Amino acid sequence: MEATVLFDGVCNFCNGSVNFIIRRDSRGFFKFAPLQSQMAADLLAKHTVDKEKTDSIILVENGKVYLFSTAALRIASRLDGNWPLLYGFIIVPRPIRDFFYKLFAKYRYKMFGRTDQCMIPTPAVRGRFLAEAKTED
Repeated sequence: MEATVLFDGVCNFCNGSVNFIIRRDSRGFFKFAPLQSQMAADLLAKHTVDKEKTDSIILVENGKVYLFSTAALRIASRLDGNWPLLYGFIIVPRPIRDFFYKLFAKYRYKMFGRTDQCMIPTPAVRGRFLAEAKTED
């Protein structure tokens, strides 16, 4: 069993989050694909997720899609160390959790910046990436 994390490949914070997950996922549970990839587009279409309304981190696990704060908390629940304790915040009503998640996501480019292209994984972790970003012709 594994899960796929779809992330905004041009967002510095999202790229940092992927690296954070990789360092704390010693079992290799999570695989990754940038939202800018064809694979992500296909998964989002299959699950009828609007990428324009959900453009940060999305978790696809066991055929189900988790968005916003629920995705982040489910990811934390699988990490090494004390990070699974954060899953306790799942008891906070989702509209409240998602309000703060979306507020942060709205300003993430202003706070952390963005790049012109998706991150290129190092050879050591390349096998955990399921797709590369689409390129413009």
